[in-house]
Amino acid sequence: MNLLERNEHSEDMDWRDDIRDEKRKEPEDDIIDLGQEPDEEDMEEDETAGKLNGVASLLQKPYMTAVLLGIIVVLLVCIIVMLILMPSRRQNDQADSGADLNQSITEYAQEQKKQDDMRVDTVSDAIVVTPSKEQEVSDEDDKENTEDAKAEPTAEDDDKTAIVVDVEDENDVSYTKEYILNEALPYFADNNQDAIWDLAHLKRYVKLSKELEDTNSYYYQGDVDSEGKPDGVGLAIYEQNSYYYGEWSHGVRSGRGTWFRFYIQQKDKNNAMGKYMAHSYSGTWANNLPNGLGAEHYEVDISKLPAHDRILQNVIGNFTDGLYDGELYANTVDYTGNVEEWEGVASKGVFELWRDMSAIGECSVWRKMDDHSLCMDIDKSENKNQGIRELLK
Repeated sequence: MNLLERNEHSEDMDWRDDIRDEKRKEPEDDIIDLGQEPDEEDMEEDETAGKLNGVASLLQKPYMTAVLLGIIVVLLVCIIVMLILMPSRRQNDQADSGADLNQSITEYAQEQKKQDDMRVDTVSDAIVVTPSKEQEVSDEDDKENTEDAKAEPTAEDDDKTAIVVDVEDENDVSYTKEYILNEALPYFADNNQDAIWDLAHLKRYVKLSKELEDTNSYYYQGDVDSEGKPDGVGLAIYEQNSYYYGEWSHGVRSGRGTWFRFYIQQKDKNNAMGKYMAHSYSGTWANNLPNGLGAEHYEVDISKLPAHDRILQNVIGNFTDGLYDGELYANTVDYTGNVEEWEGVASKGVFELWRDMSAIGECSVWRKMDDHSLCMDIDKSENKNQGIRELLK
């Protein structure tokens, strides 16, 4: 071996010796002192690593894959079932709430019906006021004596029949006769003039009154006697938009009461060709007619009065069978709304004259209270049966 090869060989050996030395040194670094206590962090890391290794080894087992798939499938089924059941449950809740609402509405309707029934119960049963034989004979006698100008007048409504129809005869409660009577009765009882005016001009009231034309009947609600005749206090609706509220005695108006008539779309001599809008009397009654102290009133439309014209508005005093009888007080109103006061004296419908004007066929029946030189005249032929003309016949 030459010198060069020896040198290379020595270098190779040196390199190998270095590797051996390093290998000998490595075990020294890995040597663990058994007497030294392990650190807590090292113990926790070793424990966590052990658990993870355990889980990993458990998951690596073949049957665990099937178990996991089964769990996933069960969860998916549960989710699907919940998605299906939630809408139906919501619908059920809505149905339950709807049922509760319907039940509440039904209960409310039943309560209202009970209240309506209670109100209807206050209406008297169907009653028919039939004229007695004596009244029929009296009516025939009156017809025979109509040509006699001095014959005593009788009540226009004396022989009419009171009718109350059962509530079940009408389907629409808003238009039954009982409903209308119950609706109007409190306002008549309170003498609420504005409300009475408004009600009388409603279509259902006009229609109900029109049904009574030429029937010789009237609708009544109120107290009755053992025979079913009006007796006590009650309300009657007549034809021609007429009403009476007050006291009754065995089928006739007797005691305190008020009568109304409304001229609805009517222009004739009874309402002075549209100048009067309504006519009423309030006071004492007997035998179906005003008897005793009372007040007659006209509702006047002054816009229809000609210039310098005046019209009778109120008459207060005593009445006998609907006729003016005794000292009377009256007032008039003109086209400007000016009110003037007058006085007169009558005896069973015939006025005493304040001055003689028979030469021209007139008679002065009203004298101005603050100026006796001024009088109101009527035709001489009309000075008879002066009173509440629409209640007389």
